[in-house]
Amino acid sequence: MSKPAWYKNTYFWIALILFIVGIAGLIGGDHAIRDPGQRKEGGLAFIYFGAAAVMLVNGYISHGQTVQLYNETEGETESK
Repeated sequence: MSKPAWYKNTYFWIALILFIVGIAGLIGGDHAIRDPGQRKEGGLAFIYFGAAAVMLVNGYISHGQTVQLYNETEGETESK
């Protein structure tokens, strides 16, 4: 089993993409990131920032569990 690395976790990549879309929304306005046919609402960029934060927390938890499993598995193989 290879050692876990944070950049291999998809949650972090999705958080980065959502953050970039949020920045684009701040710079270009809500119309720049609104989906076709989506109802007009204010603060759309901040919704993307919130989603990025949620994905970042998911990535942190997921990566922590992966590291813990790796450490437990490596400990078992070393003791055998």
